[in-house]
Amino acid sequence: MASAGERISEVAKQEGDNSKGSTAAQMQSNLSKGRNLEETAEQVAGKVASNPSSVTEEDAQTLQSRTSRYQRGGQPPSDSLAAQAQSVAAGNDQGVGSNTTSTLTAEQQSQLDREANYKQQADYVTKKLETEPGNVTREDGNTMHSREQRAFRTTEKGGLSSAAKSQVAENEGTKK
Repeated sequence: MASAGERISEVAKQEGDNSKGSTAAQMQSNLSKGRNLEETAEQVAGKVASNPSSVTEEDAQTLQSRTSRYQRGGQPPSDSLAAQAQSVAAGNDQGVGSNTTSTLTAEQQSQLDREANYKQQADYVTKKLETEPGNVTREDGNTMHSREQRAFRTTEKGGLSSAAKSQVAENEGTKK
């Protein structure tokens, strides 16, 4: 019933190595990238939803960079929060101002909602993995996977949904 950090430590001990490129180092890197993305996405989504005129080009660039790193390169999808933040920030630079909430299309709002759902589930699963890993259920893992897939159109190897599913396997005694 180990937390994500404890599982990474176990892998490092099993490998006898935690140098760059090792499985443990990759797991830690993926976990950090996911957390950085979640943190930035939460901040930017809050600005887009409550005060769009405060979204800056720097906010948009940081979110785009972290999304790209999490997805292992490439541009975020055109309906992603990163793209929406870029659009809102560009509108702010052109003087569109606080009326930018009306520039969100139904598709963009839907993407914001998907990312908010992901963030909510990620917070729940992260807390459960850290405080009560023995109670992580198959439903928790499946919901995390679904929300991550819907929000980002991909799941990160070694990421949060992977950690949740691994914990479920350990809890059910099916992990080798």
